[in-house]
Amino acid sequence: MKVLGFILPIVFLLNGCTPTSEYGDSLDHTPDEEGYYYQLITLPIPEDVVLEVGGLDILPDGRPAVSTRRGEIWLVDDAYGASPEPVYHRFAHGLHEPLGLLAKDDAIYATQRGELTKMMDNDGDEVADVYESVYAWPLTGNYHEYSYGPLELPNGNLFVSLNLAWVGYGASPAKWRGWALEISPEGEMTPMAVGFRSPAGIGITSNGDIFYGENQGDWIGSGWITHIEAGDFLGHPGGLRWTEDEQSPLKLAYDDIPNTGEPMFAAAEEVEELKLPTVWFPHTIMGISTSAIIEDNREGDFGPFHGQLFVGDQGHSKLMRVYLEKVNDAYQGANFPFYEGFASGILRTAWGTDNSLFVGQTSRGWDATGKSPYALERLVWTGKVPFEMKEIHAESDGFTIVFTLPVDASQAVDQSLYDISSFTYKYHNTYGSPAIDIESLDITGADVSEDGLSVRLTVDGLREGYIHEIKLRELQSSSGISLLHDFAFYTLNNIPGSASNSTGSSDEPQGSNASGQNSSQAKNVTSMPESWNGQADHELAIGTVPGLRFDEEFFEVKTGSKVQFTFNNNDDMLHNLVITVPGEIDDVAESAMGLGIRGQEMNYVPDSGSVLFYTTLLEPETKESIFFIAPQEPGEYPFVCTFPGHAMTMRGVLKVVD
Repeated sequence: MKVLGFILPIVFLLNGCTPTSEYGDSLDHTPDEEGYYYQLITLPIPEDVVLEVGGLDILPDGRPAVSTRRGEIWLVDDAYGASPEPVYHRFAHGLHEPLGLLAKDDAIYATQRGELTKMMDNDGDEVADVYESVYAWPLTGNYHEYSYGPLELPNGNLFVSLNLAWVGYGASPAKWRGWALEISPEGEMTPMAVGFRSPAGIGITSNGDIFYGENQGDWIGSGWITHIEAGDFLGHPGGLRWTEDEQSPLKLAYDDIPNTGEPMFAAAEEVEELKLPTVWFPHTIMGISTSAIIEDNREGDFGPFHGQLFVGDQGHSKLMRVYLEKVNDAYQGANFPFYEGFASGILRTAWGTDNSLFVGQTSRGWDATGKSPYALERLVWTGKVPFEMKEIHAESDGFTIVFTLPVDASQAVDQSLYDISSFTYKYHNTYGSPAIDIESLDITGADVSEDGLSVRLTVDGLREGYIHEIKLRELQSSSGISLLHDFAFYTLNNIPGSASNSTGSSDEPQGSNASGQNSSQAKNVTSMPESWNGQADHELAIGTVPGLRFDEEFFEVKTGSKVQFTFNNNDDMLHNLVITVPGEIDDVAESAMGLGIRGQEMNYVPDSGSVLFYTTLLEPETKESIFFIAPQEPGEYPFVCTFPGHAMTMRGVLKVVD
């Protein structure tokens, strides 16, 4: 395929965007902002190009190749500067939602819903004239049967991952759904690993290690990334129905998987094949839908994080950072915030030839905090080094935190500046999990290295198999710079020097909210009071529609009336419904965001006088009725879903009239 030649230009109008300078508006930022260190540049897109990015790769000549969810592949010329404006040229069309792209051997490969496809341009006009099916797999037509990839493996074969279908739970009605497949260029397929729910994010490191990102759902308490090796079972049992096939690398069955709600590390003690997540991403705090995974292999030309992973989040429109280390010959490590504020939901990333990071985005059907329906952006390092926790190393009795700049040693020895707690999630077929078994740990020592670049924390009560939240308070560098991000999460699958897989308990959550109920029980009455004599004055019903919205946004009731309000969560994600006092909806939503690792256990309902009534956090395809007396004061009482990321669109009004 000839991809280095002349591109036919197309004339376009911008889709509401104005060209940015080479460094966008980032020069306006201050040292306490991410934009001071990394500058975000938005590429203009023609009005007639719906660039809902599903796949992204960089051609040998440096041009981005972008596949879209609408089945097209576009080549982008002049993508690296503010002038001239980018030119888009359509290379291919008619594909079935390709959610991955790879430029390899003078061809472009894309993973469609039902096949891995090789496209070639034989006549040099930069339009594909050969579409070759390398390997195909069956489909049932379920909307959730997404397919991702390919990645190129060290042996030249291609790696593809397949979503489970959704039928109220993750299922594999079509063969190999929930699996990763290894496919040779000649079309020979080998099932590689099983246990995926929604493996949208996949990446491979320079040493050939494959990682994938998982999203919260049934059997998946929270998001994670996991190192994949042949024969692994990664956690979701839906795809195990195909292990009886002679090609399957393992013979585990669905019924072999314990569904007790005990933590995943406890299940791994019973099921030898079950592989623990390499790094957990606590839900809503570190995103809600893990996506693109890419290694920083820029040799220091993208900042001080060479060798680490950048992981996207589609729902929260942000990038996170992961430091990995091996303990007992298995990967584990820490994740950190990195950069927020992308235009849409991040799905794909790729390194440009100038060491900038191209970020492909889409939000149709997968709502994101970024308000654009789609975007293609570049993230460029300014050359300035932020004061950050660069690495966290597990020790036999604590952690060593490595910083990007020397710390203020007189501050850093103060043990009160550090908070460490540990927690985990339930492993069961229920959708998601609150953080459970939360325990604060005692810090007994803080020793600063001679160069000031690391602090060795001695900690009592480390727990294998648990996630450890590490918070720093007001720590500064030796030059007086504040930490850009002051928290991280370390997944401690193995304590150095320990031969066991787990020493932690699997007790239920600690603290006053262990039941998962808000402390004001009168706000969540789920059975009709006897005094109503079996009759409500108003019976209201509400559900959801695509786009993170309620299907009804206005109700009217009388003051002092008896109200039965039924919320049917017919969506495929978690929601609640919270009624607030007038004018307080935004404060309630913000307070819900701040609940941290206890949020899900509290139904994301803050203990606030601004909350009048609420449903609990409902799993998909469940419903709950709440009963209350309408306020005596007429007015418009907002209702909202306070699950993080939902409050901007999932809103309505309960109007109370005389």
